[in-house]
Amino acid sequence: MPHAPVPTPRRRSFLVPLSAALALATGMGTWYAPAGGDHLTAPAPNPAPGSVAAAKSLHLPWPTEGQASVEVEGIGSLGTRGEQRPVPIASVTKVMTAYVILRDHPMRAGAPGAAITADEQAANESYSSVETTAPVLAGRTYTQRLLLELMMVPSGNNIARLLARWDAGGEQAFVAKMNETAAALGMDRTTYTGVSGMETSTRSTATDQLKLARAAMKDPAFREIVATRTVEAPGADVTFRNTNKLLGRDGVIGLKTGSSTPAGGNLVWASTQKIAGTPRLILGVVLHQRAGTTPTEGSAAAHEAGRALITEIRATLPDALSRASRA
Repeated sequence: MPHAPVPTPRRRSFLVPLSAALALATGMGTWYAPAGGDHLTAPAPNPAPGSVAAAKSLHLPWPTEGQASVEVEGIGSLGTRGEQRPVPIASVTKVMTAYVILRDHPMRAGAPGAAITADEQAANESYSSVETTAPVLAGRTYTQRLLLELMMVPSGNNIARLLARWDAGGEQAFVAKMNETAAALGMDRTTYTGVSGMETSTRSTATDQLKLARAAMKDPAFREIVATRTVEAPGADVTFRNTNKLLGRDGVIGLKTGSSTPAGGNLVWASTQKIAGTPRLILGVVLHQRAGTTPTEGSAAAHEAGRALITEIRATLPDALSRASRA
């Protein structure tokens, strides 16, 4: 994302309420609704027989270009469109960066996490005309949580690199961790060559990124971070808005945007939907929208494609599952 974020008037960081989020328990298809703090309620029941077929029968407004994939936890895939060939994913790369950081340095929900001192490189890279960055001061200590917010909300590339150096001692050592993690998650069409997404050689598919989103959303701290609407950069008197323009609408509680001319517009999203009284999490990925145009045009197309899918799924999925349960 080469364009710099536009500062907004100073405000305090604001989170989408966690009551809108879901906590994922072990297993691929069983989600739990939070009951306050870290306590979890009983698992959401599996759908009635025939529900999977009913869900797949939905006529979704798939994007006419690029690739996309959608699933509902506890139900399964709603389909995949487009050739699943590896394409540049731009700042969607940071989902894996955050996932590895939180795996190596776990944080409780609401906790600040570790204390991290910004180095000269991160400070010198704070302002750029060719990539998205977030301001930090050399020698100043920041919380792990704040740095993750600065990486995920305005998509600070310099922050991604700082976190990688802090975790692994060097960026390439961290990239090796990213690729090992991708392999462990079954992301067999994904290759990471950097931690921020600036490199066009970092490539993946919609189905692979859906696997990562599913794993990442198990972490309550990750869910809080990607649901953050605004974040303030201390000492810079600037507040950044989340690049995900769908956040807070139609049950959307995350996840990550990414855009560049080679990658086009990319969006990984998570939306909640209560179906027959049971909270369900809908995950979707849209990649390679309007590739070859401007990052702004690609981003707008990805948001439009994501919004169309979310709106239709939320409007039609409950009825489809209700009919299947009565059949």
